[in-house]
Amino acid sequence: MCGIAGWTVADGRPGRAPGLAETLAGTMACRGPDDQGVWADAHTTLVQTRLAIIDLTGGRQPMTGEHGDGTESGGARERHTVALAYSGEVYNFRELRTELAGRGHRFRTRSDTEVVLHSYLEWGERCAERLHGMFAFAVWDARSRTLLLARDRFGIKPLCYARTAGGLVFGSEPKTVLAHPDVRGTVDLDGLRVLFSMARAPGENVYRDLADLPPAHTLTYGPDGLSLRRYWSLEARPHEDDLDTTVGRVRELLEDSVARELVSDVPLSVMLSGGLDSSAVAALAARVLAGSGSPVRTTTVTYGGYSDNFQPDLVRSAPDAPYARAVAEHIGADHREIELTTADLIAPEARRAVLRAQDVPAPFGDMDTSTFQAFAAARRRSTVALTGESADEIFGGYNWVHIPSLADEEQFPWVAFEQWHPGTRQGLGQGLLSPAFKARLDMHGYYAERYAQAMAEIPRLPGESDESRRAREVCHLHLTHWLPRLLDRNDRLSMISGLEVRVPFCDHRLVQYAYNIPWEMKTFDGREKSLLRAAARDLLPERVLERPKAPFPVSQDATYTKALHQEFAEVLADREAPVRALLDLEASHRVVREGEAAGQDWLHRMNVEMVLQINTWLRGLGDGLDL
Repeated sequence: MCGIAGWTVADGRPGRAPGLAETLAGTMACRGPDDQGVWADAHTTLVQTRLAIIDLTGGRQPMTGEHGDGTESGGARERHTVALAYSGEVYNFRELRTELAGRGHRFRTRSDTEVVLHSYLEWGERCAERLHGMFAFAVWDARSRTLLLARDRFGIKPLCYARTAGGLVFGSEPKTVLAHPDVRGTVDLDGLRVLFSMARAPGENVYRDLADLPPAHTLTYGPDGLSLRRYWSLEARPHEDDLDTTVGRVRELLEDSVARELVSDVPLSVMLSGGLDSSAVAALAARVLAGSGSPVRTTTVTYGGYSDNFQPDLVRSAPDAPYARAVAEHIGADHREIELTTADLIAPEARRAVLRAQDVPAPFGDMDTSTFQAFAAARRRSTVALTGESADEIFGGYNWVHIPSLADEEQFPWVAFEQWHPGTRQGLGQGLLSPAFKARLDMHGYYAERYAQAMAEIPRLPGESDESRRAREVCHLHLTHWLPRLLDRNDRLSMISGLEVRVPFCDHRLVQYAYNIPWEMKTFDGREKSLLRAAARDLLPERVLERPKAPFPVSQDATYTKALHQEFAEVLADREAPVRALLDLEASHRVVREGEAAGQDWLHRMNVEMVLQINTWLRGLGDGLDL
């Protein structure tokens, strides 16, 4: 796992001053603590920081190769350089290596990086279609003077870019691209809509001059300009397997995905919540690793006194730790619990690290801080961690999917859920914004436009029942407009500690198969994720199999809410605080006056946490806010 960056310039334009490559690399140091490299010619510079996972000595980057253009020059074939900067893991690299070797390619290393390079030499831009895994990479081809950018099918690995007067700049994160002097970090009203959105369109970025490369896309930039191409999309197909065959096929695909994602030359672990998804991954990993004589490492996060004093809320019926312990004991894991305190969650350095990692504010507050701390703790004994992310999207795990009035509404179901629940009715993280500013944002109009765009892209299957059609639509909406945010969050909050997170449920073969399974089969016993539960039936304790879906835990310590309100009061008292211009000051002061009672509910608390993050972010943005 790595960070990548670079830029290309038009013919005749001067390159950047010495030191710029090192500056860009410095913004990605956490993504690649083991090594960094730079490659450059007259047109293009590629930068890479490396977290060594496979072939620790042979996988250095940027990596170069050559191909001939078919002409002869002075009796010798003219050669052209191809240079690669690559981030991610290609899980079918061994099969591709065998195929490429059969086509005459010769390899110097054991790395998947070299397989990606030779895949480009063999298949050009279409090489992305051959790769299974999570990746973002850049290839400079001197023959065509073309830069190719590519991103994996679900956007597990981030990649963004900016057009400049002289060419194009790209990087793993916005902070990297913004470190280039030709790119401005400007945020306008459209960018703030993206900031507050819970359903961003693929490619949207908060910063005006930046765009994300959409998942499952390649970008080419060269003499003919810039072009985007989608190389993969979900297909609507009839599902012809019966229930038993379907359960078996889901299990087979998940087993294969977990086994492939356990390939590593460094220690790895599983982030274990005690829920069905991560527990299934941990149990399958334990079976694979049993052959090596090593137990699987597992990590769970909890809070001091959380289990003893737990109070159920809208979406959490029980604490995670007891379930995680039961799974760890059942599979013989080397298990660690990370117990966080309010001091850990409120620590200024931790909260600054979270904002720095994500580049922009997010409304998830202590969920983000605790996730960051959990990943940092896992990194102390592992370099790679597997998670259960994306099972809810493909198997129907979210509670809003099972509330007909929300699932059937002509809206993103999770956005409808926000507007349905009193704690988020004004929008997640937007509850303290002024009416005038919310009117300017017009999130209702934004969501309506994004929803129409999203619906137009969904593949249809003739003859489906209304229920099956809507279930397919909701699944597609989750995969394209909800999951990418979660994947980006996990990548950012893990890579700041140099931890590579892998997501076995995002194997595109599993997702494609599950996408076409009828809703009545996914919920055949009347519960959420019935199909996955059946596929994992022999792996887990009964109490874990029967546990309802529960999202990541949040602190229930009243002292945390009190600390937030104290900080909020200080912001409101500061006449120079940049966030004041966006706030409903009367409502904000009321929150401070009423104290803990006004904000003990975690959904309400998100409003305060979002305001605090925005204030810090705007100070750093300076005159970059263009309203």
